[in-house]
Amino acid sequence: MTYQPGQRVALVHTSDPYTQLRPGDTGTVRRHDQQQNIVEVTWDSGSALSMCLDASDRIQPVTTSPPPAGGLVAEAAGWAAALQRMRAAGIEAGRTAAESWAQDTIGVRASGDTRLAARQVLAGIKDGDPAVLGALPRFTLAGEAVDTAGWELFADATGDVSGWFGLGIQQRDEAMAVYRDAFDTAATDRIADLCHLAASPTGRDVSHLRPARVRVGDIGVFSGDWALATGPDGGDRFAVGFVGTLVDYWNGWAVFSCTRAVAEAIVTDQQRHRDQYRHSLRDEGVPEDELDRRVNAELANLSFDGDVIVADQRTTSDDPDAIERIAPDGDGRYVVMGRSWCWEAVDPYACDRIVGDLPDPDQA
Repeated sequence: MTYQPGQRVALVHTSDPYTQLRPGDTGTVRRHDQQQNIVEVTWDSGSALSMCLDASDRIQPVTTSPPPAGGLVAEAAGWAAALQRMRAAGIEAGRTAAESWAQDTIGVRASGDTRLAARQVLAGIKDGDPAVLGALPRFTLAGEAVDTAGWELFADATGDVSGWFGLGIQQRDEAMAVYRDAFDTAATDRIADLCHLAASPTGRDVSHLRPARVRVGDIGVFSGDWALATGPDGGDRFAVGFVGTLVDYWNGWAVFSCTRAVAEAIVTDQQRHRDQYRHSLRDEGVPEDELDRRVNAELANLSFDGDVIVADQRTTSDDPDAIERIAPDGDGRYVVMGRSWCWEAVDPYACDRIVGDLPDPDQA
């Protein structure tokens, strides 16, 4: 189709994630480059975003005057307003469909490992997996149902029960395309939000704490390869992550400070690793009088002496003086094995458990 300068058009869809334009917004064509199939538009909102029709941008011609019908669509700006209301109705319906879908998949009516299911859905949305996307709620109508359903949707969205019958075929298609696009986008976005909550080890959205966003001075979740295992979905999982504030880097590894409660959890977790290693050695037939030496040679011994953490690494480093005393700073915070252990900021969604108080997104 060729668009002429001065022709009025309405936006159906654009792939530009940053524009403020929405389906139903109208504008005037400045130029149509037919070789590249790019339509330059001056939008009524003030935007000058061009439409790449060979990509995924879509526009539709609209009449300068509203169609000959009563009610909303007979007003001066009625058609644009009607499309905006169709979009709002599509968003609401998409969100409702997503919440119903989630109840059977990751919610109270679901069975199995809902956190695993949520992670798989999120990965599928991110990767554009057809199998995952095809299972999400989508607005579908075909055949004669379009007219009946279109009239009902248009009447509910706009409050104009007769306007639908005054629309031409092209305008009916445009109204349904706006509704469909809004429904599908809202459903996917809401499902992603619900999956973020279901996949979180805390039951809250913690995407603002992902490692790529953590800078020196920021709060993050930290762990190491000693806590790493393969999860049931084949991905890497951390048995536990610890909340702290990134204060420095050492040889590329994170150095973070934490509260007393988190420091105690780190000490307890280290003792758990030592106990597990001791049991495995015993099962291998290592004599009892050799167990302490073998465990100490492999894993540092952490313990509290009042408010001070004692880190005994004499056997692991073969150094009789390798005992470090880690005292809290003036704010009562600890840097536990910073510049000794290979800590790193990790994805909180990859943790089975998180110790420490997580900030809200506006506090991170």
